[in-house]
Amino acid sequence: MAQVDVTLRPTSMRGTRPVNPTTGSAGRRALVASSCAVPPGAVCRPTERDLMSPTIRRAVIPAAGLGSRLLPLTKATPKEMLPVGDKPVIEHTVRELVDSGITDITIVVSGGKSLIQEHFRPNPALVEQLRADGKTAYADAVEEVAELARKGHITYLDQHGPYGNGTPVLNAARSFGDEPVLVLWPDDVFVAEVPRAQQLIRTYEQTGCPVLALLPVDPTDSQRYGVPIVKEDLGEGTLRITGLVEKPKPADAPSSFAAIGGYVVTPGIIDELREQTRRWYEHKTGEIYLTDAINAYAATRAVYGQVIQGRWYDTGNPADYLVAQMAFALSHPEYGPVLRSLVAGLDGDHTAVPQAEPST
Repeated sequence: MAQVDVTLRPTSMRGTRPVNPTTGSAGRRALVASSCAVPPGAVCRPTERDLMSPTIRRAVIPAAGLGSRLLPLTKATPKEMLPVGDKPVIEHTVRELVDSGITDITIVVSGGKSLIQEHFRPNPALVEQLRADGKTAYADAVEEVAELARKGHITYLDQHGPYGNGTPVLNAARSFGDEPVLVLWPDDVFVAEVPRAQQLIRTYEQTGCPVLALLPVDPTDSQRYGVPIVKEDLGEGTLRITGLVEKPKPADAPSSFAAIGGYVVTPGIIDELREQTRRWYEHKTGEIYLTDAINAYAATRAVYGQVIQGRWYDTGNPADYLVAQMAFALSHPEYGPVLRSLVAGLDGDHTAVPQAEPST
């Protein structure tokens, strides 16, 4: 799915309890509090909720992947550094986090990812040269990226351990203590009035529990995603879920939502990742997946999904990457009119390609 435009509306879901008629934030908090209770017989660390921060200040961006679906484009250039609009895709993710109040970002990398560090590193010599040449706007843009990295206090960590998207989260967990953390993939771009990360944080603050970003999906697309098992709809897009079914057939999909890139991970989820990794070193089979840890946690404790309001662009494969590029170009005040003119002329003279005015 290249893009999804979300407006919350009533949705039919198999196995979902009817929405409680209680309205307003007070009623919703009461619903959440009651559904966050540990099920009878469940074992829960008594200190976990007590130690959690009311606000989330840390985030992890796993950026160690090979980008194999975009080869040969990603042979020398990390997929996270491919442009979407006038910014590399990972910069969109970092901006979303900083705009959501995150002040400690860990980017987990592997070999061949040095361009990410170079992009966010200050470059006073370049800025000085640009200002000397009268290119003030370019100098300001370069300085602003470095300032973004400073605000997010970006640090880098090499990934070590078994394959799987849970490993970078566990690698970074050494510095978390008992704090919750946001996990966002660097090949997703969200455009929303309220950043996706902020929507997830808001739901965490209301529940104190792990939260997954969700989007409505067409049933025929269920085989591309993890589909949540919805226990209860608490209103305002917040769903109590009891697990995820990976890539089910449309007839077997437990709901009409998909889990997409975005998680609030709590210490209990980290414990599940540690247990997965311990078992992996015993048997050396399979991979370490964040969704497996969430499923294990959800078997005895509360997990929530938040339906994200906004537009999602996936850049992890060629077709969806082109869609993201096209969408951002169309929204650009300078390039949008040129692109629309080009598209309008495609049914006529294919040799007449309009040109943008040269930048000064």
